[in-house]
Amino acid sequence: MVGMEDGLKELLWMMEVHFGSMENDECRIDSIAQSWSIISSAGDNDKKYISMESLENHLIDRENGIIKLLDPPFEKGKLDPGYIKSYLPGVRENGGQYTHAAIWVIIAEAMLGFGDKATEMYRMINPIEHSRTRESAKKYKVEPYVIPADIYGANNLAGRGGWTWYTGSASWYYKAGIENILGLKVENGFMRIEPCVPKDWKEYNIKYKWKNSFYNIVIKNPNGKNFGVESVSINGVVVENNIKLEDNGIFNVVVVM
Repeated sequence: MVGMEDGLKELLWMMEVHFGSMENDECRIDSIAQSWSIISSAGDNDKKYISMESLENHLIDRENGIIKLLDPPFEKGKLDPGYIKSYLPGVRENGGQYTHAAIWVIIAEAMLGFGDKATEMYRMINPIEHSRTRESAKKYKVEPYVIPADIYGANNLAGRGGWTWYTGSASWYYKAGIENILGLKVENGFMRIEPCVPKDWKEYNIKYKWKNSFYNIVIKNPNGKNFGVESVSINGVVVENNIKLEDNGIFNVVVVM
C-alpha cells in the first residue's frame, strides 16, 4: 500500500511540467532561470558561466537587437505555460524581448565581471539603437526615447516595439547602468564604487550629490580591466571602498581599477 507521503510525491511528479529543458520542443531555454541563478547567488560556480553562455547562444538576437525571454516560443506543443501561449509566437512573453528580463541578463553579466558584454547588451537594447536609420525606425514603430515593455522576436514582426510608457523596466535599466556598470552603489549612508566596464574605457566621471555635499568621482582604468578596484582616495587621502557620506562639503574621489 502506498503511503500518503509517497502518494503525494507521485502525484506531484505526475503533475510536474518542465520548462526551460533541452528535452522540450518549445521553451528549451528561459532567460529568467539563467540570469537569476547568478543574481540570487543560488547557482553553482561553474554552472553560472555555462548558463550565461547558453543564454548568449540561444537568446541574444543581434540582428534585431533584442534579448529574448525564451526560445523556441510556445505554439503547438503540449506544454501549457498559461496565458502567454495565447500570444503569437515571438510576441511579448511568448519568445519576444520582455525587457525586465533582458535587463536582468545585463545585471547577471556584470555580476560575473563581463564588462564588455554587459555594456554591449546595455547599448543594444537602448531604444535609440532601434531608430538609427529610417529602415530600422519603420520596423521598430514606437518611440525611440522610451524603454518598451517588450519587443517582438519572431517572423515578420521581429524587431517591432510593443508597449511603451507602461513599464517598470525603465527603472531597472537606469539601475543597471548606474549601479552594475558604472558601479555607483549607495546604501545606508555609505557609498561604494564597484565598476564593471569595457576594457577600453580608460576613464569616466560621476558627479553625485548627497544632501549638501558634492562628490566629484573619477574612475581610472589604466590597465584595461573589466572590474576590480585597486585604490580609492578622497581629496588625496587613501580610504576604504566604503565611504561614509557626509552631509556638507565638496569631495574629490579618485578610484583606480
